[in-house]
Amino acid sequence: MNIVGKNLLFELSSEDACFDLAKKIVQMIQSNPLNNQGLHIWLIGDLGSGKTTLVRYILQALGYQGKVKSPTYNLCEPYSILINDRDIAVHHFDLYRINHPLEWEEAGFKDILNQSGIHFIEWPEKAENTLPSADLIIRLQYISETVRQGSIEDVSPLGKQLLNYIS
Repeated sequence: MNIVGKNLLFELSSEDACFDLAKKIVQMIQSNPLNNQGLHIWLIGDLGSGKTTLVRYILQALGYQGKVKSPTYNLCEPYSILINDRDIAVHHFDLYRINHPLEWEEAGFKDILNQSGIHFIEWPEKAENTLPSADLIIRLQYISETVRQGSIEDVSPLGKQLLNYIS
């Protein structure tokens, strides 16, 4: 992994590499108490680039023991995870099936995104400008069946603080 400006570049060539990246992201999250604010992490990449897999590994690295389902059809999967002795709400959104930018809002998700906790949002571009700003943007690119490349970009003061933790 390399830090270039405000981007952390990475290559994932195995399941272990993906889990190692997830553990680094969890260390970033655990380094910051979040203090009743929401952490918004956008995941951008084509179908099959590994967005849901990375979120699954992050949840497992956070200690979640249950099954991690893709939110493709439900739009949102909620979790409750103990982080630094605090119960934190985690929401994993997949907006791929959104046909209109306000559709997710009409489903009541805007209220969730304005709450404290961690919010992973796949396909944020589908909601156009109706989402809260991202703190971190994770970009993933499918290279081959076994290789993904990507970056983590900080786009807020909280994101910068988190990304600086591992740089």
